[in-house]
Amino acid sequence: MRVHVPERDVKRVRAGGLEFAYLEEGEGPLVLLLHGFPDTAHTWDDVRPALAAAGFRAVSPFTRGYAPSEIPSGDVYDSDTLGRDALALIEALGDGPACLVGHDWGASAAYSAAGLGGRAAIRKLVTVAIPHPAAIRPSPRLMWGARHFVTLRLPGAARRFARDDFAEVERLYRRWSPTWELPPGETEAVKNAYAAPGCLRAALGYYRCLRPTPPPGQRVKIDVPTLTFGGRDDGVATPAMFHGAARRFTGEYRVVMTSGGHFLHREAPQEFLGPLLEFLRE
Repeated sequence: MRVHVPERDVKRVRAGGLEFAYLEEGEGPLVLLLHGFPDTAHTWDDVRPALAAAGFRAVSPFTRGYAPSEIPSGDVYDSDTLGRDALALIEALGDGPACLVGHDWGASAAYSAAGLGGRAAIRKLVTVAIPHPAAIRPSPRLMWGARHFVTLRLPGAARRFARDDFAEVERLYRRWSPTWELPPGETEAVKNAYAAPGCLRAALGYYRCLRPTPPPGQRVKIDVPTLTFGGRDDGVATPAMFHGAARRFTGEYRVVMTSGGHFLHREAPQEFLGPLLEFLRE
């Protein structure tokens, strides 16, 4: 049985009523980096130093419920709540308006944050691997590729997910990034987090709280300048989904398709970092 490994070199801040643990590098304008599932703040381990070298303060929190951040009482993991967490973190870290970068569930949170907080809180918005949810239309391909949205909500999902040392983590990575050969140890951080008491159930709470219609924060058109990344080998999202989401934005909206799949920022880091830094510096 896996034993939870406590995080070292983490800082902590209280924001929106919860204590968040986070990793930080650099000084300068704040860039807040939100991770997705199954993942942790370590998904940005190659991005933070690059941002720091470019003159930014890069902060990647462990989002609500992810060890070593606090687990809230009750199932409170809807996208607008996650978006309000991002806005509260920007305020608590004291360096807004900030650049906000989100991957997967972090992207959903970032869309909500931009809709709720606008340009007063967010200077630039960057999303990775997830088109704006309000622009996504169901299709047989999408429903099959996103079948985990159903299975991870079912009773006993946490117990099944934890089997064989969280082997489901690797299965999801292979499905969503079919051309990526996972480096040894690539999934250790998330498995260590999920071994903490209550963390895996909290992470699956993001799926339990999902509703068929977008929350209010995602019904508002976004005026924040936005750059969104998609992977050409993604097992779920297609280029048409990203380009079709343009109608959800009234401000600048750019799409960059790179090599790799759902975890493109780790699969093709140089293709990701180049456009990212260019956009943030403008």
